[in-house]
Amino acid sequence: MTEQTVQSQIVHKWYSRPVLFVGDINRAIRFYVDKLGFWKKWHAGDGAGTVCQVNRSECEIILCQDDTRRDKARLFIELTPDGLAELRREIVERSVPTKQSWWGYDVIQVDDPDGNELLFPYEQ
Repeated sequence: MTEQTVQSQIVHKWYSRPVLFVGDINRAIRFYVDKLGFWKKWHAGDGAGTVCQVNRSECEIILCQDDTRRDKARLFIELTPDGLAELRREIVERSVPTKQSWWGYDVIQVDDPDGNELLFPYEQ
């Protein structure tokens, strides 16, 4: 790799936001805000085709109500040790259902009301 190529890679930052399809946008917003501590950044539309972005720290998720999509997603969210400890406390306080799962190593799995899976790795 040339020095110019390396510099180019440093200058151009990729930014992504996953889109999770949901059956009821308001139910999904309540789950992400009330149960997982996200905050609503923006909300557009009403009914089918409604979209909303929820944020927590640097994690941004777009929720999209679309009656024609019943896709399920799996989102891997890595936290610092302190962030994981905070999440675990909140999960207990807010009675968020979880299960232990495996994704190459042990993870905490949280399923949203539409079956989308959020995986949080235990400390390695």
